[in-house]
Amino acid sequence: MPDITWVNGKMGELATAQVPLLDRGYLFGDGVYEVIRVYRGRPFALSDHLERLERSASGIRLQIPLSRAGLESLILGLIDQAGYSEASAYLQITRGVSTRQHAFPADVKPGMILFVSALVPLGGEQWERGIKVVTLPDDRWAHCHIKSVNLLPNVLAKQRAHEQGAYEAVLVRENGRVSEGSSSNVFLVKDGVLKTPPLDGHILAGVTRKFALAVAQKEAYPVREEEVLLRDLRQADEVFLTSTTMELLPVTLLDEARIGTGVAGPVTRSLYQAFRGVI
Repeated sequence: MPDITWVNGKMGELATAQVPLLDRGYLFGDGVYEVIRVYRGRPFALSDHLERLERSASGIRLQIPLSRAGLESLILGLIDQAGYSEASAYLQITRGVSTRQHAFPADVKPGMILFVSALVPLGGEQWERGIKVVTLPDDRWAHCHIKSVNLLPNVLAKQRAHEQGAYEAVLVRENGRVSEGSSSNVFLVKDGVLKTPPLDGHILAGVTRKFALAVAQKEAYPVREEEVLLRDLRQADEVFLTSTTMELLPVTLLDEARIGTGVAGPVTRSLYQAFRGVI
């Protein structure tokens, strides 16, 4: 069955769906989005994603065209129609269609799309081996807490990582402070203590990050949301990434240097199992 989509109130096949050329999301990246993980045919942490969507929309002064209940009904309905057990749902809202001008147009109706795609989880062997990441300069804008569709710096960082044989890019600001991955949040473990950069506007408030912190506290691991320097990552016993699609993913190579023992560490394993227990 072809993937289906909902575009501005109309259902159709994802492969043939169309949006207007004058949509400001297409012309300016003037919009926000969410990616929601689907497990066993049900969306995980839907309320958390919609709360973040509302914050992002507010941050760019964008009106969401449906109520919270309306969004939930639309998302649940399309997931049911798609029929996938393991999937991701992509929701995007833009400022809408108008003549091309930078300033906000008057009386424009926001645009919205939603589609659901099958998702194949990482295999156990790949998870056990962990992934390689490279560090790159963080040259993004100053409002990374907004989940904007304008992702060109993230795209370029991810591409540079792939060209270096890495799975992800970890972004580092000029002062040596670690921000996050190009599409993930970053955690380290040192002497049994879990550390991750704080929500200071330079990183996204990841939904999986939130759950990783919650399960860490439940499992009685000391947790610190504080400044993480690049040298801290290099000296860590364990490093892992979190995101909606990655879940908790161990990092075993950082810029060609081995992290810990070179395989997924015990704290990462424990937190991953605890996370899987709440989904």
